[in-house]
Formats: sequence, C-alpha cells, structure tokens
Amino acid sequence: MMVTLTSVTPHSSSSCLQSKLYTSPFISYSNCVNEYTTCYIASYSTKPSTRRRSLSIRSAATKTAKSPAEEEWKTKRELLLQKRVRSVDVKEALRLQQQNNFVILDVRPEAEFKEAHPPGAINVQIYRLIKEWTAWDIARRVAFAFFGIFSGTEENPEFLKSIESKLDKSSKIIVACSSGGTMKPTQNLPEGQQSRSLIAAYLLVLNGYENVFHLEGGLYQWSKEDLPIVSDE
Repeated sequence: MMVTLTSVTPHSSSSCLQSKLYTSPFISYSNCVNEYTTCYIASYSTKPSTRRRSLSIRSAATKTAKSPAEEEWKTKRELLLQKRVRSVDVKEALRLQQQNNFVILDVRPEAEFKEAHPPGAINVQIYRLIKEWTAWDIARRVAFAFFGIFSGTEENPEFLKSIESKLDKSSKIIVACSSGGTMKPTQNLPEGQQSRSLIAAYLLVLNGYENVFHLEGGLYQWSKEDLPIVSDE
C-alpha cells in the first residue's frame, strides 16, 4: 500500500467555521475555515502481487514560515491592547470620518468592496484569491474544497505595501471588515474574537502606524444601522 500525504493549513477571510447567508449588501455567501485548521489528504494504491503492506510518503507539501498575520490571536490581542487600539461603533466611526478626517480602511476582498462600502472608504484586501499553482497552492485549494470552499484565499503579500502607497504612518485609520470581531472578553470567548480587521490592525501597529482604530460590529452592522453606502458597480 502506497500513500501520499499532504498537510495543509488553509487561510480564509475569517477565523471561524461557519456558513451563513446575509441579505446585507456587505455580506455575500461564504464559508470560513479556522486559520489553524489542518487537513490531511491521502491517496492509496495497492499492488495485487504484493502481500506485504508498507507505508511510504511519496510527497509532502511544506508550508513556509509563519507570517505575522498567522501569529496566535492571544499575541495579536496583547499588542493591540498595548498599543491602545480602540474599537468604535459604526455611528462613532461615521462621525470620526466626517468630522476628524479619519479614513475607513476596508480590508474585505475587492469584489465585496465594489458591491457596497462607506463613502470615502479605501480598499486594501488583506486576503486574496489563491493565484499560483504550485504543489502547495494546489494542496490548499483541495483543503478548502474539503470544507466546501471552492475559492480559497491566501494572505495578500502586497497588503502593507499597498497601504503605504495610500496612507502614511500618522494617518488616522479605522479598519473595517464584514463582521468586525472584538477584543472584548465574554463568557464564551474570554479573549474576544479574531477577525480580518483585527488582523489588519495588528499588522498596522506592528509596522509603525500610530492612530489605528477598529470598527466594532463590522460593515454588517454599518448596513444594519442604515448608514450611508455607495457602490462602484
């Protein structure tokens, strides 16, 4: 018996395992896989003439070293609290944008941003569709497909570079994504809940940005509160 074993850790646009459909213009159907989920895909071949069974690994995809975005949520949260990254609700975010020159940084995929976003917001996606076709990328696509996700995503390697081309280190930024996540502890989530916007906020403060805020409730809550939205389509 021969076996091919591939270990993959897929990235998604969120950090939860869920399948939801929202009617909000900000949310499209998506499945999310925990960023630390690992799947094993094996293929077997048996030689009829061989009685003795043996196990061998013919190939194994190897993941690159952990990036800052993949750091444990506990570590990210500690730095966000240390840097005094403040969460604001959607109405406060709108006021800060209109009266205090804050920029809303929407880190959702470009397609979602074009469909609907706050007026004046800028878009730099923190995750993008997997583009390459290396053995590792194919393995990740298979892992996403295992969970019913056929458009797997990967960390956007141009994320910080794109932001630096649009915003300087002293810019006043409110980072937003679909769900928002939270740093507030609850009984079920004593360390809060990670999200794309909180991961993005972590990367920003890690790289010297001084005025970073986080949109509590995300753009789903923005839409629910009937705040202004525009579309690029």
